[in-house]
Formats: sequence, C-alpha cells, structure tokens
Amino acid sequence: MSQSHMDRLTSFDTSFLSNEKSNGHMAIGAVLVCDGDPPSHEDFLTSIRSRLHLLPRLRQRLAFPPLNLGRPFWVDYPEFAIDDHVMRVELPSPGTDAQFREVVASSFAPPLDRSRPLWGLWLVEGLEGGRFGIVYKTHHALADGISAVDIGTLLFDIEPKMEPDRNEEPWNPHAPPSRTGLLKQAALGFGSMFSRATRWLLGALRRPGRAVRRASDGIVGVWEVAWNLAKPAPKVPLNVDIGPERCFYGTRCDLDEFKRIKNALGGTVNDVSLAVAAGALRHWMRDRDLQTEGVSLQALVPVSIRTENEHGELGNRLTAMRGPLPVGTADPAERLRIVSKAMDELKASKQPLGAEAIWGLNDWFRDFAPPLLLAPTAAINFSTRLFNLLVTNFPGPQIPLYVLGRELVEVYPVGFLARRHALAIAIISYNGSIGFGLLGDRAALGEIEPLGGYVDEAVEELRVAAGIASPVDGDELAGDTRPGAAGPGGDLVRG
Repeated sequence: MSQSHMDRLTSFDTSFLSNEKSNGHMAIGAVLVCDGDPPSHEDFLTSIRSRLHLLPRLRQRLAFPPLNLGRPFWVDYPEFAIDDHVMRVELPSPGTDAQFREVVASSFAPPLDRSRPLWGLWLVEGLEGGRFGIVYKTHHALADGISAVDIGTLLFDIEPKMEPDRNEEPWNPHAPPSRTGLLKQAALGFGSMFSRATRWLLGALRRPGRAVRRASDGIVGVWEVAWNLAKPAPKVPLNVDIGPERCFYGTRCDLDEFKRIKNALGGTVNDVSLAVAAGALRHWMRDRDLQTEGVSLQALVPVSIRTENEHGELGNRLTAMRGPLPVGTADPAERLRIVSKAMDELKASKQPLGAEAIWGLNDWFRDFAPPLLLAPTAAINFSTRLFNLLVTNFPGPQIPLYVLGRELVEVYPVGFLARRHALAIAIISYNGSIGFGLLGDRAALGEIEPLGGYVDEAVEELRVAAGIASPVDGDELAGDTRPGAAGPGGDLVRG
C-alpha cells in the first residue's frame, strides 16, 4: 500500500483519535541511547532530510471532512519544515540518567498537534558516560509498534557511516484539499460501500464454503469478545483519572537469558516477558499493601496481523487480545505456566478473528459514517472494564544499528496511556537484549523507579526457578557488560 495524498484512515487508526481524551494521549515511540559524541544537529537534520521520501506519511497531516462525515484523510502538508519536528536538547551537567528520563517524560506529556504531521524527534546531548540519546514520538494513528520499527529507516544504518547522505529527493506536495473537495470525497464514500459489498457478495458466491467458514469464525469470535465484557478486570489503583504529567523508566534484560528460561520452564520469549511484567506488578502491589491473593490483572496485548510484504507501510495492522497477569501467584514458574497456557488458548480461540471482524465491519462504513457512531466499538479496546494496562511486546533487529557511525546500544519502547490507564509497559528485543519501557502517570504512580527495579527482581526469580546462574555469580561474569548486566556505564536506569 502506498502512502499517498488523500489516503483514508482505517477504523482502527481512527479509534486512536476518537479515544484521545482526558489526558489520555495515544502517542507511542522509543527512547534510544547511542555510544559516542552526538552528531552535529545539522548533520542529524541532513541525514533525516535525505530519507524522508522513504516515508511520505511523515510529511502529511490529518484532514477531516465537513460535518465529520466519514474518516479523516492523510493529506500532504506543504508547510512542512523539518525543524518543527526535530529538536535538540542539551542536558545540564552532569547529564545523569535521571535527567534524561525527565526529558523523556516531558516529551510524552503533551498531545501531538493534529494540525501538523504527527511525530517528533529529540536529539539529547550531554548524557554522561560518553553517550547521547534520541527520543522518538508519533501518534498511534500513524504507526503501530511493528511499522514503528520500520521508521528506523529514518535514523539507522546497518554499517557505521559517519557522514550523512546530502542528496535530498525533491518533494512536490499536493495542494491541500478544499472543504468542497473533502465533502465530495465523503459523498463518494457512500458508493464505495456498495462496491465493497458487491465484491464481497460475488466472492462469497464463488467460494461459498470459505465464506461460511469465515462468517462462522467471525460470529464465534465476536461472541468471545462480548463474553469478556461479562468478566471485568479487577479494580486497582492503575485505573484512575490520569493527569497531564508523565514519568518514565527503562531497564534491559538479556535475550539469551529469556530463551534459557523458556527452554527450562516452557512457553515462549513473549510469555517470559509477560510473566516478568506480572512478577514486577505483584511486587509493586505488595509494596503498596494492595490485595494480590487470587488477583489476575488483565493486560491489553496487541497482536500484529501485518504480513511480511506489508513492512514499510505505516498505519495499524493489529488486533487486541486480553492476556492475564497472575499477580496473585507467588511461584514465578507457576506464573509463567499460567501465562503460557492462557496465551496458547487465546491464540487458538476466535477472539482475534472477532476483533478483526468488528473492525472489518467498521471499515465497510469508513467512507461516510461519522467516527462518532463507531466510537463505542473503538472504546472497547481501551476499556478499564476489560483491561488494567497495556503490555505490548514486539521483536526488533538482532544486529547492531548505527546513527551516523555511532552504535545504538539501548532501546526502550514507549506505549500509550489511554483514559484511566496509569501505566503502559512496552517491550522490544534488540541485538541480544530486551528493553522494558515503563510510561506512567506521575499523579497516580508518583515515582516509577521502584516498579522498574521490580522488573529486574522478577527476572531474577525466574532465573532462579530455571536453575540459571545469576550474571553476578562467578568470576567469569564479574564486571560483565553484556545486555542486562550491571556493568559500568550500563543501562539507562542505572545512573
């Protein structure tokens, strides 16, 4: 799919706009740490300018039809200026990790300006230990987690190249559509709905058996999604009205260690990550004297349905699943077993098909139905009745990447905080490590550092349960600087 002028948002993309309210801003992104002195700001801008043509959506903004008749469009933004989206921040001395985290928190606190392209980059200089940082932020309507990895095209090389490419592709933006033009497109959408319905009917007549199976699976899936509404998530202090301020924390683990844990105890690397999140939340809740006995938090776990040939596209190809976080289970191995069993059952169920069927039905009406009419369906994905928090996990590249010759050494993804969701946990693997990024509402959580420390504690519990030696045990690992090890100049969280 091309990223063209006048592309229309899908129903799922639009849901992130309609549910952005009450300090719940649907922005995602990443926190990156590189070794070495930062590139000059001009070289950084030059490098990005030379690659903007690879992702045309980054020079487009939203255009809404008059009277809200149908979904918004992506349209070229002739006033685009790179300086409006790429900023330079210099940390005051001594440039501690805590100071860097405050920059991250303040960057993710305000909503993105919908009148301009929905993204921003901050080049953060002065980070102690001979490092610099990059903070990336984009609206979830623009990119989901998987295609956010593709946005790395904008920044990264697979080989260290110190000099930026100074050849900039010409850009000839389309003129902004008029109000009449947008209204015409909205009216044409009514006819396109009938066209899609006709194509679907003809396809069903050609392959009736396939159509019946898909309809049956969709109906069962919708029922399973609806049945979840009768099983509400527990009430915890994570689901409160959130304020305008944010807090952030990042910590790294060893990917190979997660693989050894799952080989010893069962499950997948994703299951281990969810079990780690459950263990950390258990310790956090007990530290606050909250009830954990018999409690299982419910996580919104996005699952990508993006195919390999769809990489390089922006927009969302996701469906949502409800994954348990058994904080009431004391035994870490049993927590992992519960998570693994539940995720296997979810994958075998029709729930993903049900969620996809709901959005597919919405997309039939995308060209003329006001988004407000579909907002109740969209709100299901962010309901505190169904979910306590977002936990998203996706794979990243397993080779070193470079920013103008400087190696990228740490990656921490950043999730979004929906209305009445005070915590989001985002996880990504990169070059042998797994980065946990924790974004929280400052008013609800206060300090987020203890929860980040409990992530490391939960990993240690699983390591012990799996019979794996701790990285700090034994002379051969003393002073280890592998991903996840507490060596000198280590993770973002260790100042």
